[in-house]
Amino acid sequence: MPELLTAISDQPLDPTVVDAAVARPQHGAVVTFIGVVRNHDEGHFVSALEYSAHPAADRFLRTCCEEVSAATGLPVAAVHRIGTLAVGDLAVVAAVSAPHRAEAFGACAELVERIKHEVPIWKRQRFADGASEWVGL
Repeated sequence: MPELLTAISDQPLDPTVVDAAVARPQHGAVVTFIGVVRNHDEGHFVSALEYSAHPAADRFLRTCCEEVSAATGLPVAAVHRIGTLAVGDLAVVAAVSAPHRAEAFGACAELVERIKHEVPIWKRQRFADGASEWVGL
């Protein structure tokens, strides 16, 4: 099995790289989640996000991927962006492949939830009116 792909990066994310990391000839389903910076949150217009990560965030991301892979027996991969992102930029890409879609969807959903709750990455939302707020602290 190839090396597990996980990364915290300040560079734009490429979903094709993440998909390729989980592709297997015996798997007919590849489910990819792409988290995109949206232009609103709770009635506020968002102009940008700033993601910050704990120095050990990459270790937490790798652990999430290893544990989901071990529990499901499926290949998984995930990358998360840090730094300043504009509306429309990719913030996170996670992928899982499986012989069939149901197990790939389930494993990918579990992986994304674990990343959101367990990886120490925080975001600062910048609003169009000049205000900002931290999320995930």
